[in-house]
Amino acid sequence: MKVLWVCNIMLPAIAKKLGCTYSVREGWLSGILDRLLAFGDAEVELGICFPANGEHAFLQKRLALGGREVSCYGFSEDLEHPEWYDTSLEIWFEEILSDFQPELVHIFGTEFPHACACAKAWNRPERTLVGIQGLCSAIARSYQADLPDAVFGGRTLRDVIRKDSMRQQQEKFYARAETEKQLLRLAGHITGRTDFDREEIAAINPDAVYHFMNETMRQGFYAGSWQLSQCRRHEIFAGQADYPLKGFHYVLQAMGTVLARYPDAAVTVAGNSVMGTGGLKSRLKIPAYGKYLRRLIRQNGLEGKIRVLGRLEEEEMKRAYLSAHVCVCPSAMENSPNSVAEAQLLGVPVVASRTGGILSVVEDGVSGLLFEKGNAEKLAERILRIFSSDEEAQRLSDGERKAAAKTYDGEANFRRLLQIYEEILA
Repeated sequence: MKVLWVCNIMLPAIAKKLGCTYSVREGWLSGILDRLLAFGDAEVELGICFPANGEHAFLQKRLALGGREVSCYGFSEDLEHPEWYDTSLEIWFEEILSDFQPELVHIFGTEFPHACACAKAWNRPERTLVGIQGLCSAIARSYQADLPDAVFGGRTLRDVIRKDSMRQQQEKFYARAETEKQLLRLAGHITGRTDFDREEIAAINPDAVYHFMNETMRQGFYAGSWQLSQCRRHEIFAGQADYPLKGFHYVLQAMGTVLARYPDAAVTVAGNSVMGTGGLKSRLKIPAYGKYLRRLIRQNGLEGKIRVLGRLEEEEMKRAYLSAHVCVCPSAMENSPNSVAEAQLLGVPVVASRTGGILSVVEDGVSGLLFEKGNAEKLAERILRIFSSDEEAQRLSDGERKAAAKTYDGEANFRRLLQIYEEILA
């Protein structure tokens, strides 16, 4: 079977071959690719296309990946403005589809215009499979994340220049949601993994065939395990903090209560800093959300308690998880976040919001602890429950690893993917 993958990023394996910088944002895709390349008996001829602007955009290159040749296509897209639909993308995909001539198109994610452009150019719903990651419509609805109106409507110099205030960011997600809905109505088949995404899809396109399929994480997270004796006691780890939806403000609001019991408690967070901690130049680039986070740090006496780690490679991310006493996912909306999956695989005690698809991947009290979205006191309570009981921390760690081994079983998920391909092409 000839299958064309449409990805949101240039996968690391391809970027390394081409000598390009790359993102690890969708590391789970590398997990699927590794298995597909290693599966010699699979009759899958794979093509992969992805955004690759400027000199890296090309119609086709045959690259040796994992001992097999893969047709790779880089198309040009304005990733800075994903809320804008560019009809020239359809021309790119007409050329790619004509060259590769797939039997099935598998689009990973609904968040960018290229996904819809590909579905329009292909125009074969019965042979179009869309994999759900996040959902722009749900993100847009939840984007304010309980921020006061005065804060959410605030703007800094950076926001004015870039036309990128929090309210404008929300409007952009609403625009992206309209393109997303077009895509989902053009797809005859959908893969999802939570009750939440299944219900959302049914409301948009009740005629689409929904195929349940869990994700596979990056290979490094299947080895090693969290040890209470080796972590930094009372360290809280968060996977992201650069925009309101990720709910880092809930963590800062909860820290007063946590510090009252454990004065040595601290927070580390991965990803880009929006708090302007790098001097005057970075302060000038601070968005309104970063300004609000700085205010919370001052109000709660958290100076010196927050450490932003920046962009982390796979092994660095893994070390950050294993160093923490607890991993928090305080988001206002998620489907099934990678941070929760990776922490569960390693057995790091997890505290997560009771929202979206998280309810399908965290069983409260068994494979993590849940708190009511937006309730900082409940978040603090769950963190303290883990800090105050080593037995509870270890019980959760064991429960998470057991559940994650089944949910994120790479071999089982890969076999399920092949089964879905075969069902569509039958």
